[in-house]
Amino acid sequence: MAGSFFLLAAALSQLCHGVMCAPAPEQQPLSLHDTAPSPVPVTPEKIEARKLHGRFLHISDFHPDEFYKVHASTSADRACHRGKGPAGTYGAETSDCDSPISLVNATFDWVISSGLRDDIDFVIWTGDNARHDSDENIPRSAAQVIGTNRLLADKFAETFSDAKGMRVPVVPTFGNNDILPHNVLMPGPNKWLARYADIWRKFIPEEQHHSFEFGGWFYVEVIPNQLAVFSLNTLYFFDRNAAIDDCTKPSEPGFKHMEWLRVQLQYMRERGMKAILMGHVPPARTDSKVLWEESCWQKYTLWLQQYRDVVISSLYGHMNIDHFMLLDTKEIDITSAGVTSEEGATVREHLDDELSIQSATDYLEEVRDGWAKLPKPELYSDDEATSGKGKKKKGKGKKDKNKKLGGKWAERYHLAFVSPSIVPNYFPTLRVFDYNITGLENAVTWADYTDLTKQPPTIGGSEVDLEETMTPELELRDLSDDELPDVEAEKRSNNIKKDKHKKKGKKKNKKNKKGKGKKPGKGKDPNLVVPNPPAKSAPPGPAYSPQPLTLTGYTQYFANLTHINNDMTGQFDDLETEKWREGKHGDKKPKSKPRPHKFKFEVEYTTYEDKLYNLTDLTVRSFVDLAYRMGQTANGKSDELALPSGDSAIDLDDIEAEDLESEELELQDIHVLEDEDDINESDEDGSVEAEKKKKGKKGKKDKKKKKKKKTRKSNKTWLHFLKHAFVSTVDDDDLKGESA
Repeated sequence: MAGSFFLLAAALSQLCHGVMCAPAPEQQPLSLHDTAPSPVPVTPEKIEARKLHGRFLHISDFHPDEFYKVHASTSADRACHRGKGPAGTYGAETSDCDSPISLVNATFDWVISSGLRDDIDFVIWTGDNARHDSDENIPRSAAQVIGTNRLLADKFAETFSDAKGMRVPVVPTFGNNDILPHNVLMPGPNKWLARYADIWRKFIPEEQHHSFEFGGWFYVEVIPNQLAVFSLNTLYFFDRNAAIDDCTKPSEPGFKHMEWLRVQLQYMRERGMKAILMGHVPPARTDSKVLWEESCWQKYTLWLQQYRDVVISSLYGHMNIDHFMLLDTKEIDITSAGVTSEEGATVREHLDDELSIQSATDYLEEVRDGWAKLPKPELYSDDEATSGKGKKKKGKGKKDKNKKLGGKWAERYHLAFVSPSIVPNYFPTLRVFDYNITGLENAVTWADYTDLTKQPPTIGGSEVDLEETMTPELELRDLSDDELPDVEAEKRSNNIKKDKHKKKGKKKNKKNKKGKGKKPGKGKDPNLVVPNPPAKSAPPGPAYSPQPLTLTGYTQYFANLTHINNDMTGQFDDLETEKWREGKHGDKKPKSKPRPHKFKFEVEYTTYEDKLYNLTDLTVRSFVDLAYRMGQTANGKSDELALPSGDSAIDLDDIEAEDLESEELELQDIHVLEDEDDINESDEDGSVEAEKKKKGKKGKKDKKKKKKKKTRKSNKTWLHFLKHAFVSTVDDDDLKGESA
């Protein structure tokens, strides 16, 4: 045990006593059964009642490396562990090296000093808290993986606690590098799940601990009785996990995970609550690439479709690149996903665990190709834009112009955000989301709930017994293969409900009505229970129409390590785009002694001020419009932009020209949207007819422009998107070359 404490003490000393990284000690073996740490010490201070702020933090992929050495080589055979090179005090930006402990320490220091700690309601922490196994001379051990995860958990607990305990709920999940061997997690219960249940004991609700030990999933009511954050164990969906098969067989942990999620989302609906889903590995899926096993993707997307009134959004990490995904429910083919034969199914390759700039660009281009197939978002008339909360209007002759999108709110799609990482594969990054708290200003906070003793809190002036609303536990530990839910009984119930909504006058089969319902047809999954959709009279959920708990925007912060490390001068070489990346400084000789500037995060961009993204909020429809714009220009086409508010789009062409006044040469190479030239915010309806009249007035100059544009594939918005994907570390010229 002495050796066990040696490594933990060394790493902890770097975390707690300064941001300079000390020379790495010799590798010491640690027992997986190390003792639990003592409670995090807190300084007594004046405790004020918390109020909701309408903000939360998403942070991901720390990858702390206790063997990192300042001014070590960034080459593949040294991995910032030895040799001489440009490894900076706070990390080797744009390289494949992991994070020094100094970066971890400085990040939490900034969260406190900037005031962010006191201005958020909860934290979403999406995993990968151990270094990569990239150094053959220092192979990873279970003790090291557990050690750095415990250090990070203690740091979160310390940062978001006061004298009374945790003040802000932290919702963690583990990544594919938080286990050994990486990517491979056996079905639970197992030693890894037991260990994380201990490490995260302050974050996992007590009543869900043994459920977590069974499968690694849980949720936290971050706003009691209002909003829950679900921590998904995406390793049971991950196609690189050789220990699991699919989400179809009842014996598989992926199947049990999906059943747990279905039951809990139904419970959220019954309680009138909303949910944010989060995990480590995102459900990335293009024509040729995939991260999840197909049947898991199919079920997940089906669940999102059926519970679109409950799920607000989903957040992921893992990929390190800033982007978003639109999951298309039209691609649900649950029949093919439920059968064992994959004959006729599209064969998709695995996405690389660590994406190079080239492979990431290729992946994003495929995402863009998918956006090129999006139906055209249509403008609304005034009454359509302001009518009801998405309730359908009845009447002959009235057609939904956005039927192919799933209606005016684009309910055909679900939105997933993938945030960049702390590990400086590009620049260290974190993201702060804002959400609508109208009507929730005096809601019971998580801290209030945990402080409850005898006196129940009040909501809207009336007493509420929160004990009665505590989440019932799903006893999956007892869910053996011969004790599965009565699938046929639930399907019969669903079929009876569907029969009630059949058109009058249609002859019904009385035997089927009284009997067992429809039996699964040939090739269908006999174990599939399809959840009920929202009631037809139900308004769209906060993912689709602005309302309380809708995500309204986010601000992305990054740490410019080139400036902060203050080690290099002069021009940088081109970034490597394939294989191991040594970073833009390569093996250049740094200054003799580290003299870093003060560490800080600064705003990279915010959706509130980004004129090219032009996002009014973070609803699905807003991102469908953005994706459509970027996708159509990939085909050399464009259409009038439709905003979910019913307003016509502002002139994005003018914005691009304004942003590039000092970059005339760049304008010559940038494709702009041909139909946006004359879109005017003062148009009567922003109608398509008005735009057609304008098109008729265009002269020869515009005709020449059209011919020229057909040969171009890039536009300012797409290049802007790529720039943010790589956290502003890749020059515009390089982006044009990569996307050509």
